[in-house]
This record gives sequence, structure tokens and C-alpha cells, in this order.
Amino acid sequence: MTRSAIQVDLETRLEISDFLVQEAEYLDDRQYEEWLTIFAPDIHYTAPIRVHRKSPASDIVDDIGHFDDDFASLTMRVKRLRTDVAWAEDPPSHTRRLITNIRIRLTDIADELDVRSNLLMFRSRGDRGSYDLIAGERQDRFRRIGQEWKIARRRAILDQSSLGTKNLGVFL
Repeated sequence: MTRSAIQVDLETRLEISDFLVQEAEYLDDRQYEEWLTIFAPDIHYTAPIRVHRKSPASDIVDDIGHFDDDFASLTMRVKRLRTDVAWAEDPPSHTRRLITNIRIRLTDIADELDVRSNLLMFRSRGDRGSYDLIAGERQDRFRRIGQEWKIARRRAILDQSSLGTKNLGVFL
């Protein structure tokens, strides 16, 4: 294990791990209003597009994405899910998020951490037995605000270049 992999103390590591597990529970239980409370007011949440290119070109295209949200747009998306016009999620998906391989690094800014985690999301819709698996990595910037950790930046990089799901009406 490299030195950079063990920069944070065990208490902080457990706090961040518990935070991510709680976030998954909020989303899987459709507690979207509670989920919004985990973000800093200046959150920037993106999911860039992945493409297949020859090396050494990057396979991530940050200029376009599945979504590019701030706090206002996340709030609007949550409010929309509570209406009868959120057709992509009516009836709502059944989801299960598995968060693994949590890596935490100190930053040059006091009270901020870089946190990377792997995500596997199972999503089923309807009663036909079909389901989607969405896998990827989340790259987060955590910021301590008062006594709480908040996510100030999230970049969700999906492993698929072409998503098999019919829509991305759920949060990653």
C-alpha cells in the first residue's frame, strides 16, 4: 500500500464510508429530499460520456455528458420526481446501489478530501424480469462544513460507452 493510500485516520475513513452507505440508502429508499442535504451549496455533479478511442487519447469526454448539475438543477430534478410528469420514473425504478473500493486522499485545502468509490447499481422496472446494471467510478470532493461532511463536487464516470438502460432518470 502506498503512502498516499493511508493519509487519513481511521475515524475519518469510517465517517466517509458511513456517509456513502447512507447516501446509497437515501437513493435506494427514494428519500431524495434527505439526499439533497449531503451536498454543499456549490455542488457540481457531472457524468461525462465515455467513448472508445485509441491510446493515448482519453476515453472520457467532459464537454458533453449524461448530466451536468448544480444544486438548483438537482433540487429541480428531485421536485420533478415527486410530480406526475416524471414519466421515466413512473412507476419508480427499484434500485440497489453497492458502493465499494473507497479511496480517500488528502488535498491541499484544509477540510477537503478527494474520495473515489466504485458504484454498481442494479435497477429494475416493471414486472417483466428485466433489469439494468450500471457500473462506474465516482470521483468526489468532500468538504467539511461545520461538523458535517458535504459533497462539493462529483464526477461519475460510467464504465459503459453506450448505456443499455432506456433512460437515466435515477441518480448515480
